[in-house]
Amino acid sequence: MARCSGIRADGGRCGAQAIRSSEYCVNHHPDYEDARRRRNSKGGKRGGRGRPQAELADIKRRLSDLAEDVLEGRQDKGVAAVASQVLNVYLRALALELKVREQQELIERLEALEAQAQSKGGRRWGA
Repeated sequence: MARCSGIRADGGRCGAQAIRSSEYCVNHHPDYEDARRRRNSKGGKRGGRGRPQAELADIKRRLSDLAEDVLEGRQDKGVAAVASQVLNVYLRALALELKVREQQELIERLEALEAQAQSKGGRRWGA
């Protein structure tokens, strides 16, 4: 297979494999510029996959501290119950957010595959 003719940001030639019947890889092909721009704009907004892990660790710590405070008599049981309910709602919202992100990523990947198949003269899946 041929190598991509695109030029990287550092001025070097791209070493990726070119798309069949094209001189560019998927990252340099002009037909994929809009999809590439959408993906790149999300780069700094998502916060990476580490953010949910940090949030989960923080919530686990808070719940553990809350339970310890109740057992030691430093916190009222009613207040602790409400606080744990609020943290549970927060966990559910976090889980839903992750699910939506994953679905959006899958949709984008599927659209890219369909666009690639169409550019090769294939037909859309499900069509």
